[in-house]
Amino acid sequence: MANTVRLTVAQALVKFLNNQYIEFDGKQNKMFKGIFTIFGHGNVVGLGEALENDPGDLIVHQGRNEQGMAHAAMGYAKQKRRKQIYACTSSVGPGAANMVTAAATATANCIPVLFLPGDVYATRQPDPVLQQMEQPHDLSISTNDAFRAVSKYWDRVTRPEQLMSACINAMRVLTDPADTGAVTIALPQDVEGEAYDYPEYFFQKRVHRIDRRPATKAMVEDAIKLITAKKKPMLICGGGVKYSEAWDTFREFAHKYNIPFGETQAGKGVIVWDDPMNLNGLGETGCIAANEIAKEADLVIGVGTRYTDFTTSSKWIFQNPEVSFLNINVSEFHAYKLDGVQVVADAKVALEAIDAELEKTGWKSSYTTEIAAAKAKYVAETDRLYNLEYTGKDFVPEIDDALDTDKVYEEFHNITGSYLTQSRAFGIINQFVAKNGGVVVGASGSLPGDLQRGWRVYNPNTYHVEYGFSCMGYEVNASLGVKMAEPDKEVYSMVGDGSYMMLHSELPTSIQEHKKINVMLFDNMTFGCINNLQIGHGMGSFGTEFRFRNEKTGKLDGGFVPVDFAMNAASYGCKTYKVTTAEELKAALEDAKKQTVSTLIDIKVLPKTMIHGYGDWWRVGQPQVSKSETVRKAYEALKVELAKARQY
Repeated sequence: MANTVRLTVAQALVKFLNNQYIEFDGKQNKMFKGIFTIFGHGNVVGLGEALENDPGDLIVHQGRNEQGMAHAAMGYAKQKRRKQIYACTSSVGPGAANMVTAAATATANCIPVLFLPGDVYATRQPDPVLQQMEQPHDLSISTNDAFRAVSKYWDRVTRPEQLMSACINAMRVLTDPADTGAVTIALPQDVEGEAYDYPEYFFQKRVHRIDRRPATKAMVEDAIKLITAKKKPMLICGGGVKYSEAWDTFREFAHKYNIPFGETQAGKGVIVWDDPMNLNGLGETGCIAANEIAKEADLVIGVGTRYTDFTTSSKWIFQNPEVSFLNINVSEFHAYKLDGVQVVADAKVALEAIDAELEKTGWKSSYTTEIAAAKAKYVAETDRLYNLEYTGKDFVPEIDDALDTDKVYEEFHNITGSYLTQSRAFGIINQFVAKNGGVVVGASGSLPGDLQRGWRVYNPNTYHVEYGFSCMGYEVNASLGVKMAEPDKEVYSMVGDGSYMMLHSELPTSIQEHKKINVMLFDNMTFGCINNLQIGHGMGSFGTEFRFRNEKTGKLDGGFVPVDFAMNAASYGCKTYKVTTAEELKAALEDAKKQTVSTLIDIKVLPKTMIHGYGDWWRVGQPQVSKSETVRKAYEALKVELAKARQY
């Protein structure tokens, strides 16, 4: 019989986590760096006791909000390119429910995070306990069942011996390059404290190898046949290029065969912006260069991309009637999208295999001056936006819609004293961060559009944007995780006023942990991107500006609600700045770099001055009937564009 050690379920779990390792390309490291916690009655005397008495090498961090701390865990794992991760634990009830959003964000972005929520009593003897969700039709349901919909693997440990199979399956998914994401193991609070004689081999060192799946000979042959039949292909650099660490192979392939490439949000930044083949962001939030080439491409080679509707402009951007798709993806599910030819394999080894055979054919693309011309347009346009300033009544904002900007700008200036444009502030930050080698973090609102369209990446792997779920509140909290992953780099969180107010809970945690982050807060007193969306589709400015309720109308159409974000951050111990001009912003950035504590720059920017779209289209749920003439016209326009989109 095997030797055993008597431990509680929680103690056994901690011991197990300490002995998990990841190996990639022969490099081995501890799988779990630590665990984020907010203790409640459902986990503090179980998992909490285990961590207090014998945490091993796990670093325990005290979160402020369960969603926020899980975003920090995700930010860490994403910046580590999924080679090292964190676990997160909370009590059952509101704590667990708070983490569901973060679990969904992790799964949507294919980022591994282990969730360990406490749960109600497996014995049911004290029921109903505090925070228990009683469902008369099914007493087995708890809040943790909400994780089922957003987890790549879900389990509930109701007996001590179940922990072993649950943990092994959890590691299987957390280390799966094709199908990773949130993993949830629910821990009933009574079971956490139950003792069991665990076999010692359960705690042996386990090395989980992330292997590079090779492409089959038939797949490579299919790829060669398709490529050589085309003249003007385009590559898409997706997140799979990053996680495969295939950037050199990808870049060399593009240059060797004269193939330009566009970037998804997940793939942007693995190759510097001024690479001659890099046309930068593609799709709905793409730039002028990539979108121009995409419309004429007769072959799209998607490498490690999920082909989201933002990447494909709702399957509209690729307008060539002869366009075909070659999908290189370690995930079979994603490789089958858009009815493309599938190469189900690791990005690096797939490109190497295709290159070895393609080289024999002597094939190259037929582009002559088109790539350089598109790139020049991008450079000129970005330079223009970086230097765009308000010029008075004759000023035409980038988003020139039905909003009465003259009236709004006067009101905004009277409150804030600012006429600073968002694109000007954005450009100043980009130039400063690039010069100093910092990492930029973003997630939601108008800023991801600005980032994908206009951010110039000068140093590889310094661009970190969550756009699989577009989760408001990710930015500040994930920045803490990024800083923990890159302690020697300055980290800059690009966040709007709406997203900051949604969640910034781990900003004080960054103070507590001495992990300095820099928050670039763009305040236009509006949910700006959604305001653009609604007006652009025939609506008025309804429920998206931050305005007082008007006692005369009963509606939210009173004056702007001013917020002193600098004062808020200062209360946590941050060094803060208030900015209304380009000169003040430059000075604040220089001073912020000198600080040792987290900083926040409160930047007041004019609404409608973010970077606009370029030859893109996005399908939204436009009403088919409406009392509004402008809404009806928008629906008719949608039908025209929908007819141009690929149907599957």
